[in-house]
Amino acid sequence: MKKTDKRNRLDDMMFHYRVTKNNIVLIEYYGKQIIILKGNDAEKFLNKINRASNEKEKQLIMAKITGNFKRGNEC
Repeated sequence: MKKTDKRNRLDDMMFHYRVTKNNIVLIEYYGKQIIILKGNDAEKFLNKINRASNEKEKQLIMAKITGNFKRGNEC
């Protein structure tokens, strides 16, 4: 994990997720919703999150799931 986050950016806890009653996962970046996962994608995500050993690992999983969503001047 140390080699993955060399600049300690995941310490900011920038990603959060919510699960709706329909098992839809909403992932947010600093409070702004950026991705919605449904069905198998949501199930796979929740399995990975439940296996994560700490909060930093969860942040890394969410960062990977969201991909490179931020390009240019987006806020």
